[in-house]
Amino acid sequence: MRRIDYKFHRKINVKMKNTDFNFGTKTYIMGILNVTPDSFSDGGDFVDLEKSIEHAKKMEKDGADIIDIGGESTRPGSKEVSSNEEINRVIPVLKKLINEINIPISIDTSKAIVAEEALKCGAHMINDVWGLQKDSNMANVVAKYNVPICIMHNQNDTEYKKDIIEEIIDFLKISINIALNAGIKKENIILDPGIGFGKTPEQNMEVMARLGELNDLGYPILLGTSRKSMIGKILDLPPKERVEGTIATSVMGIIQGIDILRVHDVKENIRAIKVTDAIVRK
Repeated sequence: MRRIDYKFHRKINVKMKNTDFNFGTKTYIMGILNVTPDSFSDGGDFVDLEKSIEHAKKMEKDGADIIDIGGESTRPGSKEVSSNEEINRVIPVLKKLINEINIPISIDTSKAIVAEEALKCGAHMINDVWGLQKDSNMANVVAKYNVPICIMHNQNDTEYKKDIIEEIIDFLKISINIALNAGIKKENIILDPGIGFGKTPEQNMEVMARLGELNDLGYPILLGTSRKSMIGKILDLPPKERVEGTIATSVMGIIQGIDILRVHDVKENIRAIKVTDAIVRK
């Protein structure tokens, strides 16, 4: 049987909690747990502690490999919350959840003080939507605890002076250098092109069509398109009705070499992933 050429996949092994992540052999799922009142898709749904724990357990049961807890909305136009407020949202959930699920927990934050509090409590990974370039101490904290870090491309506007992929790569190279200079191990670095951040829907579509160009950087790639406005514009549907559109982008990402999908709808995406992996991965 003739297979898609999948030689661009990296073989990188990372251990989180008691789980070995063998990037290049399968696609992994990161389940989204927003404990915020104002996230674009599920704001307020899981502010209650018991509801958030129940939802995380459901995502684990549905097949998620990582749970990503976020205490601050990063939707366009959202207001930044204080470190104390973010800690008060995230830490109670983390402390309870860490003993109730078997999969690793990531913390979605750009604040070093929040990251350190979470890592002290046993979090296994940090997901920074500003790619270590917003808080100058973030890289030091991640290096201190020797955990994986997802570095995402971001900017405050949608203006690009050069080719958009070229600028994303330039940004990520700066972030990688920050990470390595702080002592973060190369194998602990994961990259994210930042779909929906500092990009118009049209720009997001271009990035989606050219994801494979990021493979030259040599790091695992996380893709987060779940329910985002690019899909909403194409389908003219509200966030919670964008499951099928999200799955289409997930499949596109896998074919182009991504390693982790960050999604709200775990079960549905996993079914699509299993089929796609069976076809394109050797």
